[in-house]
Amino acid sequence: MRIQFGGARRPQDESTRVSGADSGTSLLVRGTTTRIRPFSFGLVGTLGVMVALLIGAIVGQLATVLIYIGVALFLALGLDPIVRFIERKLPRPAAVTIVVVVVVLVFAGIVLAIIPILVQQVANLVRDAPSIVEDVTRSDWFHQLTAQYRDTFDKAAQGVLTFLQDPSNLTQIGGGLLAVGAGIAGGITGVTIVLILTLYFMASLRSMKRVAARFVPAYQRKRFTELLEDVSGAVGRYVIGQVSLALINGVLSLVFLSIVGAPMPALLALIAFVGSLIPLVGTLSGAIINSLISLFASPLTALVTLIYYLVYMQVEAYILSPRIMSKAVAVPGAVVVIAAVGGGALGGILGALVAIPIAASGIIIIQKVLFPAQDAKTEPPR
Repeated sequence: MRIQFGGARRPQDESTRVSGADSGTSLLVRGTTTRIRPFSFGLVGTLGVMVALLIGAIVGQLATVLIYIGVALFLALGLDPIVRFIERKLPRPAAVTIVVVVVVLVFAGIVLAIIPILVQQVANLVRDAPSIVEDVTRSDWFHQLTAQYRDTFDKAAQGVLTFLQDPSNLTQIGGGLLAVGAGIAGGITGVTIVLILTLYFMASLRSMKRVAARFVPAYQRKRFTELLEDVSGAVGRYVIGQVSLALINGVLSLVFLSIVGAPMPALLALIAFVGSLIPLVGTLSGAIINSLISLFASPLTALVTLIYYLVYMQVEAYILSPRIMSKAVAVPGAVVVIAAVGGGALGGILGALVAIPIAASGIIIIQKVLFPAQDAKTEPPR
């Protein structure tokens, strides 16, 4: 087959050749010539580029929905080991129903337990804010700080007063508050959507795996199904392990912060729990945030809180995490760091969260697909 742009057909030999001529370029394949006009070729290529751009724009518009689907599927795989454990005693529909009811009750319990406490503690903080500010301004360390940096404080206070006296700035503050409210409402909506999708995915996970296996040729389905089960099992074990670590951190933080008298201990415990879900930097970030918030109580409370989290991070790194995560995913330490940093750079918090199970899945695929294929190859005869 020969593709020729313009010009007369010339006899060619039976080899494949690309040649330039005054009328264009000809390609000969197996002695057959086919003519494609440059305009048609360019039009088809342009249409292909336009379709690709359209698909990219659609994916960009659906980015939020795709994130919801990915997070829900990730959580469904994480809850699947619990369903399988209950399935040993009960049928799968009953196991799924039990897990669904427990998840809904836990979610509702967290909301009902945290929100009233947060509202009450925020109200108390607003009520006690004048006295807290007065106590801080009367403290010796504040007087020493203001005496050393008096000019800086005066300029900062004057800048704040000037900003507040401008009506246009008050409008911007109001718009920012509305944006914050809209963001909170959007976050609640997103959590609800993810929860509903998680329940649907968890109920139909086996059928989804069977449908995925249908796309693979019949002679490779058994191997593909085994590989899919290994990958989904690794993701599930990782989610269970990470949530266990986060739950330990949240409960211990609630107990400790309540004892030392930190402000809003329920909120700080929730920050510690959410932070521990993020690999590597999550626990440290939560510790820094909670220590800074503890400054509202006293510098001593903040110092004690910081010391507690430093001790806890050592316990988590050398005792808790090896015992829990070693049973979840077998990923080398260097790969964990690289995966978490790369995932965070590409997808932020969610990217860092899913990076390690993706790395574990990649290791499973390499060990069970690539390495056996390479080991089966022998040196070609000379």
